[in-house]
Amino acid sequence: ALSFRPKDHPPTKTDLSLLLECLKYQMKCPASQKQALFTIYSICQQRGLSHTDVMSLILSMGGVVFVYNLSKSSAHSEVRETAQFTLGMLAEANVYCKQALCRRETFSDLAECLMQQDSPLTQRRVAVYLLSVLVANNRSGQKFAQTSGCLDILTSFPLSGEATVRPANVTQLFQLWTSVSSALCGCVNNPQNEESQRMCVSAFPLVKGWLQQLSHPYAEMVQPICSFISMTVANNNCAQDSFSTVGGLGNLTLTLIRLASDASHSPLACQLSVIMTKTLSACIIDNPVLASGLAGYGLVPQLHSLLSSPSLEPQDRLIVILTLGHCTEASGMAGTHSFICFK
Repeated sequence: ALSFRPKDHPPTKTDLSLLLECLKYQMKCPASQKQALFTIYSICQQRGLSHTDVMSLILSMGGVVFVYNLSKSSAHSEVRETAQFTLGMLAEANVYCKQALCRRETFSDLAECLMQQDSPLTQRRVAVYLLSVLVANNRSGQKFAQTSGCLDILTSFPLSGEATVRPANVTQLFQLWTSVSSALCGCVNNPQNEESQRMCVSAFPLVKGWLQQLSHPYAEMVQPICSFISMTVANNNCAQDSFSTVGGLGNLTLTLIRLASDASHSPLACQLSVIMTKTLSACIIDNPVLASGLAGYGLVPQLHSLLSSPSLEPQDRLIVILTLGHCTEASGMAGTHSFICFK
Protein backbone atom coordinates (compact mmCIF):
# COMPACT_ATOMS: atom_id res chain seq x y z
CA ALA A 1 0.00 0.00 0.00
CA LEU A 2 1.10 3.56 -0.61
CA SER A 3 1.64 5.88 2.34
CA PHE A 4 0.06 9.33 2.50
CA ARG A 5 1.85 12.41 3.75
CA PRO A 6 -0.75 14.51 5.59
CA LYS A 7 0.96 17.80 4.74
CA ASP A 8 0.13 17.36 1.04
CA HIS A 9 -3.67 17.74 1.06
CA PRO A 10 -5.07 17.60 4.62
CA PRO A 11 -8.56 18.92 3.66
CA THR A 12 -8.89 16.12 1.10
CA LYS A 13 -8.01 13.54 3.72
CA THR A 14 -10.72 14.88 5.99
CA ASP A 15 -13.28 14.88 3.19
CA LEU A 16 -12.49 11.32 2.14
CA SER A 17 -12.55 10.12 5.75
CA LEU A 18 -16.04 11.58 6.23
CA LEU A 19 -17.25 10.12 2.97
CA LEU A 20 -16.01 6.64 3.87
CA GLU A 21 -17.72 6.96 7.26
CA CYS A 22 -20.92 7.87 5.43
CA LEU A 23 -20.63 4.76 3.30
CA LYS A 24 -20.10 2.56 6.36
CA TYR A 25 -22.93 3.94 8.49
CA GLN A 26 -25.60 4.62 5.87
CA MET A 27 -26.20 1.04 4.79
CA LYS A 28 -29.97 1.53 4.96
CA CYS A 29 -29.88 4.74 2.96
CA PRO A 30 -28.84 3.98 -0.62
CA ALA A 31 -29.36 7.58 -1.73
CA SER A 32 -26.76 8.79 0.77
CA GLN A 33 -24.33 6.06 -0.22
CA LYS A 34 -24.70 6.87 -3.89
CA GLN A 35 -24.10 10.55 -3.18
CA ALA A 36 -20.99 9.72 -1.15
CA LEU A 37 -19.63 7.57 -4.00
CA PHE A 38 -20.28 10.30 -6.56
CA THR A 39 -18.56 12.81 -4.30
CA ILE A 40 -15.50 10.57 -4.05
CA TYR A 41 -15.52 10.46 -7.83
CA SER A 42 -15.77 14.26 -7.94
CA ILE A 43 -12.83 14.72 -5.55
CA CYS A 44 -10.68 12.45 -7.68
CA GLN A 45 -11.52 14.52 -10.75
CA GLN A 46 -10.71 17.91 -9.19
CA ARG A 47 -8.06 19.92 -10.93
CA GLY A 48 -5.04 20.90 -8.94
CA LEU A 49 -4.94 17.71 -6.92
CA SER A 50 -2.36 15.07 -7.72
CA HIS A 51 -4.03 11.80 -8.68
CA THR A 52 -1.18 9.99 -6.96
CA ASP A 53 -1.84 11.80 -3.69
CA VAL A 54 -5.59 11.28 -3.80
CA MET A 55 -5.28 7.61 -4.71
CA SER A 56 -2.66 7.14 -2.01
CA LEU A 57 -5.20 8.51 0.44
CA ILE A 58 -7.96 6.20 -0.72
CA LEU A 59 -5.71 3.14 -0.66
CA SER A 60 -4.15 3.90 2.72
CA MET A 61 -7.58 4.49 4.27
CA GLY A 62 -8.92 1.19 2.97
CA GLY A 63 -11.33 2.99 0.65
CA VAL A 64 -10.76 0.82 -2.40
CA VAL A 65 -11.31 -2.38 -0.43
CA PHE A 66 -14.45 -1.03 1.20
CA VAL A 67 -15.96 0.20 -2.07
CA TYR A 68 -15.16 -3.18 -3.63
CA ASN A 69 -16.92 -5.03 -0.78
CA LEU A 70 -19.85 -2.63 -1.13
CA SER A 71 -20.10 -3.46 -4.84
CA LYS A 72 -20.57 -7.11 -3.87
CA SER A 73 -22.60 -7.04 -0.69
CA SER A 74 -24.94 -4.05 -0.82
CA ALA A 75 -28.60 -4.97 -0.71
CA HIS A 76 -29.35 -2.16 -3.18
CA SER A 77 -28.57 -2.74 -6.85
CA GLU A 78 -28.10 0.97 -7.52
CA VAL A 79 -25.41 1.14 -4.84
CA ARG A 80 -23.63 -1.91 -6.24
CA GLU A 81 -23.72 -0.35 -9.68
CA THR A 82 -22.39 3.01 -8.48
CA ALA A 83 -19.67 1.30 -6.44
CA GLN A 84 -18.50 -0.63 -9.52
CA PHE A 85 -18.42 2.57 -11.54
CA THR A 86 -16.35 4.26 -8.82
CA LEU A 87 -13.92 1.35 -8.79
CA GLY A 88 -13.54 1.60 -12.56
CA MET A 89 -12.82 5.29 -12.32
CA LEU A 90 -10.26 4.78 -9.53
CA ALA A 91 -8.52 1.99 -11.46
CA GLU A 92 -8.51 4.03 -14.65
CA ALA A 93 -6.96 7.00 -12.87
CA ASN A 94 -4.22 5.21 -10.94
CA VAL A 95 -2.12 2.12 -11.62
CA TYR A 96 -1.84 1.24 -7.91
CA CYS A 97 -5.62 1.11 -7.53
CA LYS A 98 -5.73 -0.98 -10.69
CA GLN A 99 -3.16 -3.40 -9.26
CA ALA A 100 -5.10 -3.63 -5.99
CA LEU A 101 -8.25 -4.65 -7.89
CA CYS A 102 -6.60 -6.93 -10.45
CA ARG A 103 -7.19 -10.19 -8.59
CA ARG A 104 -8.82 -13.47 -9.54
CA GLU A 105 -11.64 -12.81 -7.05
CA THR A 106 -12.54 -9.53 -8.75
CA PHE A 107 -12.83 -11.16 -12.16
CA SER A 108 -14.85 -14.07 -10.77
CA ASP A 109 -17.29 -11.58 -9.23
CA LEU A 110 -17.54 -9.73 -12.55
CA ALA A 111 -18.21 -13.00 -14.39
CA GLU A 112 -21.02 -13.78 -11.96
CA CYS A 113 -22.48 -10.32 -12.45
CA LEU A 114 -22.31 -10.58 -16.25
CA MET A 115 -24.06 -13.96 -16.23
CA GLN A 116 -27.16 -12.54 -14.54
CA GLN A 117 -29.33 -12.02 -17.59
CA ASP A 118 -32.14 -10.50 -15.52
CA SER A 119 -29.90 -7.75 -14.10
CA PRO A 120 -30.49 -4.18 -15.35
CA LEU A 121 -28.72 -3.28 -18.57
CA THR A 122 -26.93 -0.37 -16.91
CA GLN A 123 -25.53 -2.68 -14.24
CA ARG A 124 -24.13 -5.02 -16.89
CA ARG A 125 -22.61 -2.07 -18.74
CA VAL A 126 -20.89 -0.81 -15.59
CA ALA A 127 -19.50 -4.30 -14.90
CA VAL A 128 -18.14 -4.41 -18.45
CA TYR A 129 -16.64 -0.95 -17.98
CA LEU A 130 -14.77 -2.07 -14.85
CA LEU A 131 -13.57 -5.16 -16.68
CA SER A 132 -12.33 -3.09 -19.63
CA VAL A 133 -10.29 -0.89 -17.29
CA LEU A 134 -8.70 -3.87 -15.56
CA VAL A 135 -7.59 -5.59 -18.79
CA ALA A 136 -6.33 -2.47 -20.55
CA ASN A 137 -2.53 -2.55 -21.00
CA ASN A 138 -2.40 -5.35 -18.44
CA ARG A 139 -1.31 -8.89 -19.27
CA SER A 140 -2.34 -10.13 -15.81
CA GLY A 141 -5.81 -8.73 -16.32
CA GLN A 142 -6.03 -10.39 -19.72
CA LYS A 143 -5.14 -13.73 -18.15
CA PHE A 144 -7.70 -13.36 -15.37
CA ALA A 145 -10.36 -12.49 -17.98
CA GLN A 146 -9.57 -15.77 -19.76
CA THR A 147 -9.51 -18.05 -16.72
CA SER A 148 -12.48 -16.50 -14.91
CA GLY A 149 -14.87 -17.01 -17.81
CA CYS A 150 -15.32 -13.28 -18.40
CA LEU A 151 -13.96 -13.48 -21.94
CA ASP A 152 -16.26 -16.37 -22.87
CA ILE A 153 -19.24 -14.43 -21.55
CA LEU A 154 -18.30 -11.24 -23.39
CA THR A 155 -18.09 -13.01 -26.75
CA SER A 156 -21.64 -14.33 -26.43
CA PHE A 157 -24.02 -12.47 -24.14
CA PRO A 158 -24.07 -9.03 -25.78
CA LEU A 159 -25.31 -10.45 -29.06
CA SER A 160 -26.99 -13.74 -28.23
CA GLY A 161 -30.73 -13.31 -28.40
CA GLU A 162 -30.33 -9.61 -29.16
CA ALA A 163 -28.83 -9.70 -32.63
CA THR A 164 -31.92 -8.27 -34.33
CA VAL A 165 -31.51 -4.52 -34.37
CA ARG A 166 -34.83 -2.72 -33.85
CA PRO A 167 -35.51 0.99 -33.36
CA ALA A 168 -36.78 0.29 -29.83
CA ASN A 169 -33.54 -1.22 -28.60
CA VAL A 170 -30.84 0.09 -30.94
CA THR A 171 -29.57 2.75 -28.52
CA GLN A 172 -29.23 0.33 -25.64
CA LEU A 173 -27.63 -2.29 -27.86
CA PHE A 174 -25.18 0.27 -29.19
CA GLN A 175 -24.19 1.36 -25.69
CA LEU A 176 -23.78 -2.22 -24.53
CA TRP A 177 -21.78 -3.33 -27.56
CA THR A 178 -19.54 -0.24 -27.31
CA SER A 179 -18.64 -1.18 -23.73
CA VAL A 180 -18.16 -4.84 -24.64
CA SER A 181 -16.03 -3.96 -27.67
CA SER A 182 -13.75 -1.84 -25.49
CA ALA A 183 -13.31 -4.71 -23.03
CA LEU A 184 -12.67 -7.27 -25.78
CA CYS A 185 -10.14 -5.00 -27.48
CA GLY A 186 -8.31 -4.69 -24.16
CA CYS A 187 -8.29 -8.48 -23.83
CA VAL A 188 -6.61 -9.07 -27.20
CA ASN A 189 -4.42 -6.02 -27.70
CA ASN A 190 -1.64 -4.01 -26.07
CA PRO A 191 -0.06 -6.37 -25.37
CA GLN A 192 -1.24 -8.61 -28.16
CA ASN A 193 -2.70 -11.78 -26.66
CA GLU A 194 -3.03 -14.61 -29.16
CA GLU A 195 -4.92 -16.84 -26.72
CA SER A 196 -7.54 -14.14 -26.23
CA GLN A 197 -7.71 -13.62 -29.98
CA ARG A 198 -8.37 -17.34 -30.42
CA MET A 199 -11.20 -17.19 -27.88
CA CYS A 200 -12.74 -14.10 -29.49
CA VAL A 201 -13.01 -15.89 -32.83
CA SER A 202 -16.12 -17.59 -31.45
CA ALA A 203 -17.99 -14.27 -31.75
CA PHE A 204 -17.36 -13.93 -35.50
CA PRO A 205 -20.62 -15.60 -36.64
CA LEU A 206 -22.59 -13.16 -34.49
CA VAL A 207 -20.57 -10.17 -35.68
CA LYS A 208 -21.24 -11.28 -39.24
CA GLY A 209 -24.97 -10.97 -38.52
CA TRP A 210 -24.50 -7.45 -37.27
CA LEU A 211 -22.51 -6.48 -40.35
CA GLN A 212 -25.44 -7.55 -42.50
CA GLN A 213 -27.70 -5.09 -40.68
CA LEU A 214 -25.42 -2.07 -40.63
CA SER A 215 -26.84 0.97 -42.36
CA HIS A 216 -26.96 4.70 -41.82
CA PRO A 217 -29.51 4.64 -38.95
CA TYR A 218 -27.13 2.38 -37.02
CA ALA A 219 -23.94 4.17 -38.01
CA GLU A 220 -22.72 4.54 -34.44
CA MET A 221 -22.35 0.77 -34.19
CA VAL A 222 -19.79 0.62 -37.01
CA GLN A 223 -16.82 1.85 -34.96
CA PRO A 224 -17.09 -0.57 -32.00
CA ILE A 225 -17.81 -3.56 -34.27
CA CYS A 226 -14.90 -2.71 -36.56
CA SER A 227 -12.58 -2.11 -33.60
CA PHE A 228 -13.34 -5.58 -32.29
CA ILE A 229 -12.73 -7.19 -35.69
CA SER A 230 -9.49 -5.27 -36.27
CA MET A 231 -7.99 -6.09 -32.89
CA THR A 232 -8.98 -9.76 -33.05
CA VAL A 233 -7.43 -10.39 -36.48
CA ALA A 234 -4.39 -8.13 -36.04
CA ASN A 235 -1.12 -9.91 -36.86
CA ASN A 236 -2.94 -13.25 -36.65
CA ASN A 237 -3.42 -15.25 -39.86
CA CYS A 238 -5.48 -17.92 -38.09
CA ALA A 239 -7.96 -15.30 -36.86
CA GLN A 240 -8.03 -13.71 -40.32
CA ASP A 241 -8.82 -17.07 -41.90
CA SER A 242 -11.53 -17.78 -39.32
CA PHE A 243 -13.23 -14.45 -40.00
CA SER A 244 -13.21 -15.22 -43.71
CA THR A 245 -14.42 -18.81 -43.24
CA VAL A 246 -17.59 -17.76 -41.39
CA GLY A 247 -18.37 -15.26 -44.14
CA GLY A 248 -17.39 -12.20 -42.13
CA LEU A 249 -14.83 -10.93 -44.65
CA GLY A 250 -17.33 -11.20 -47.48
CA ASN A 251 -20.00 -9.34 -45.51
CA LEU A 252 -17.50 -6.67 -44.48
CA THR A 253 -16.49 -6.20 -48.13
CA LEU A 254 -20.09 -5.98 -49.35
CA THR A 255 -20.99 -3.49 -46.63
CA LEU A 256 -17.95 -1.39 -47.52
CA ILE A 257 -18.88 -1.43 -51.20
CA ARG A 258 -22.43 -0.34 -50.35
CA LEU A 259 -21.19 2.55 -48.22
CA ALA A 260 -18.38 3.58 -50.59
CA SER A 261 -20.88 3.92 -53.45
CA ASP A 262 -22.57 6.71 -51.46
CA ALA A 263 -19.35 8.36 -50.27
CA SER A 264 -19.22 10.97 -53.04
CA HIS A 265 -22.41 12.66 -51.83
CA SER A 266 -22.62 11.58 -48.19
CA PRO A 267 -19.98 12.66 -45.61
CA LEU A 268 -21.30 10.02 -43.20
CA ALA A 269 -20.96 7.25 -45.77
CA CYS A 270 -17.43 8.44 -46.48
CA GLN A 271 -16.53 8.39 -42.79
CA LEU A 272 -17.94 4.89 -42.31
CA SER A 273 -16.20 3.68 -45.46
CA VAL A 274 -12.84 4.78 -44.07
CA ILE A 275 -13.46 2.91 -40.81
CA MET A 276 -14.41 -0.24 -42.70
CA THR A 277 -11.50 0.13 -45.12
CA LYS A 278 -9.09 0.22 -42.19
CA THR A 279 -10.75 -2.90 -40.78
CA LEU A 280 -10.59 -4.67 -44.13
CA SER A 281 -6.89 -3.88 -44.31
CA ALA A 282 -6.32 -5.54 -40.93
CA CYS A 283 -8.18 -8.61 -42.20
CA ILE A 284 -5.98 -9.16 -45.28
CA ILE A 285 -2.56 -7.73 -44.43
CA ASP A 286 0.19 -10.34 -44.83
CA ASN A 287 -2.48 -12.75 -46.09
CA PRO A 288 -2.30 -12.70 -49.90
CA VAL A 289 -4.76 -15.57 -50.30
CA LEU A 290 -7.54 -13.62 -48.62
CA ALA A 291 -6.56 -10.38 -50.34
CA SER A 292 -6.63 -11.94 -53.80
CA GLY A 293 -10.04 -13.43 -53.07
CA LEU A 294 -11.55 -9.94 -52.88
CA ALA A 295 -11.04 -9.37 -56.60
CA GLY A 296 -14.38 -10.98 -57.41
CA TYR A 297 -16.28 -8.39 -55.36
CA GLY A 298 -15.24 -5.45 -57.53
CA LEU A 299 -13.67 -3.75 -54.52
CA VAL A 300 -10.81 -1.98 -56.33
CA PRO A 301 -12.96 0.44 -58.37
CA GLN A 302 -15.03 1.25 -55.27
CA LEU A 303 -11.91 2.07 -53.25
CA HIS A 304 -10.67 4.21 -56.11
CA SER A 305 -14.01 6.01 -56.17
CA LEU A 306 -13.68 6.56 -52.43
CA LEU A 307 -10.37 8.35 -53.06
CA SER A 308 -12.27 10.86 -55.18
CA SER A 309 -14.81 11.67 -52.46
CA PRO A 310 -14.75 15.38 -51.53
CA SER A 311 -15.44 14.37 -47.91
CA LEU A 312 -12.32 12.22 -47.58
CA GLU A 313 -9.88 13.69 -45.06
CA PRO A 314 -6.20 13.88 -46.14
CA GLN A 315 -5.07 11.62 -43.28
CA ASP A 316 -7.60 8.97 -44.34
CA ARG A 317 -6.38 8.88 -47.94
CA LEU A 318 -3.34 6.80 -46.94
CA ILE A 319 -5.61 4.15 -45.37
CA VAL A 320 -7.48 3.72 -48.65
CA ILE A 321 -4.27 3.69 -50.71
CA LEU A 322 -2.67 1.06 -48.47
CA THR A 323 -5.73 -1.18 -48.74
CA LEU A 324 -5.70 -0.77 -52.50
CA GLY A 325 -2.05 -1.81 -52.40
CA HIS A 326 -2.85 -5.00 -50.47
CA CYS A 327 -5.58 -5.91 -52.96
CA THR A 328 -3.65 -5.17 -56.14
CA GLU A 329 -0.40 -6.71 -54.93
CA ALA A 330 -2.15 -9.96 -54.05
CA SER A 331 -4.04 -10.02 -57.34
CA GLY A 332 -0.87 -9.55 -59.42
CA MET A 333 -0.90 -7.82 -62.75
CA ALA A 334 -4.65 -8.35 -63.21
CA GLY A 335 -5.42 -6.36 -60.09
CA THR A 336 -2.88 -3.68 -61.02
CA HIS A 337 -4.41 -3.42 -64.48
CA SER A 338 -7.86 -2.94 -62.91
CA PHE A 339 -6.50 -0.19 -60.71
CA ILE A 340 -4.91 1.60 -63.68
CA CYS A 341 -8.12 1.35 -65.70
CA PHE A 342 -10.08 3.11 -63.01
CA LYS A 343 -7.41 5.74 -62.33
